[in-house]
Amino acid sequence: MQAALILETGKIFIGESFGATGETKGEVVFNTGMTGYQEVLTDPSYSGQIVCMTYPLIGNYGINPYDNQSAKIQVEGFIVKEAARNPNHWQMEKNLSRSLAQAGVVGIKGIDTRALTRIIREHGVLRGIITTNMDSLSEVAGRLKDWQVPHEVVARVSTKEIYSLPPLKETQEKFHVAVLDFGIKGNILRAMQEKGFKLTVVPYNAKVKDILALKPDGVFLSNGPGDPKVVKQGIETIKQLVGKLPVFGICLGHQLLTLALGGDTYKLKFGHRGGNQPVLDVQTEKVTITSQNHGYAVSEESLSGTPLVVTHRNLNDQTVEGVRHTSLPVFSVQYHPEAGPGPSDSIYLFDEFAKLMYEGRAQHAS
Repeated sequence: MQAALILETGKIFIGESFGATGETKGEVVFNTGMTGYQEVLTDPSYSGQIVCMTYPLIGNYGINPYDNQSAKIQVEGFIVKEAARNPNHWQMEKNLSRSLAQAGVVGIKGIDTRALTRIIREHGVLRGIITTNMDSLSEVAGRLKDWQVPHEVVARVSTKEIYSLPPLKETQEKFHVAVLDFGIKGNILRAMQEKGFKLTVVPYNAKVKDILALKPDGVFLSNGPGDPKVVKQGIETIKQLVGKLPVFGICLGHQLLTLALGGDTYKLKFGHRGGNQPVLDVQTEKVTITSQNHGYAVSEESLSGTPLVVTHRNLNDQTVEGVRHTSLPVFSVQYHPEAGPGPSDSIYLFDEFAKLMYEGRAQHAS
């Protein structure tokens, strides 16, 4: 069965349908990962987006029960050059096409993903539609003109109920972390559990008094989708938490922390999505390769007059990749320390968070 991808520029790609049939709309973005498509599909940060994988062969090891980052596939649509016909892996449960179909996610394969990526790099992120209705493409394109990118995507992916997760190993110091869920990935939770943290995950709109009532040693601000400036309640919550507890934020949490402390954010032309972003620690001059998934960044110019200083910088485009507070135990990074998918060079940042919580506990005890 044929399928079409229609961009807001008017460009149409004709390919083959895979996954569910029908129609889907979203922001069309690209991910440069060679592997990790299952983690990409289930990452809540991709809510509202149609993802194009730049690596030409996707699906060759199938889908397994272990690598999901949330309870369901989160992308609006999926684009690949070639979907593996005969995937094989000892952990494989089903193939990619079947997983998309069962989740109701429309996909397209067999198009020139390199040409599509070049268009996105030239024009920036574009609105698009994937459809299997090939009889009236002009009518479908007309619907795209009236469609706007949804704003309240964090509310869609955040937990609705508070829940707790135990540490996965015993440590000498036991820390309790309150996790503000703006769309958190499963691997981030597991990474903190493996560090010996007890976690209490709360909704993005949890009240400050309820968070403090948990008596945590620190607060973690998670990744998530969309424009950080829309998450006004989260920004206000962070303002009130800073100074009361150690705070560590990543990705959307990094942007929200910056906004809460007087900085600004802006939309990148085509974002950073993949497991191969080089980041410089400006203090140690050490470079790590990082996993990233975001379409917005912190404005470095806006940090003047705030209590934040730049700690990390992207070596591809010099954008801000990390900040810290000049006097309080508060810091954040734009990338994903736990990878999933990608390298885990920056997993040490959770140890730095533990150090801040230990110091904070000692200070309160004295």
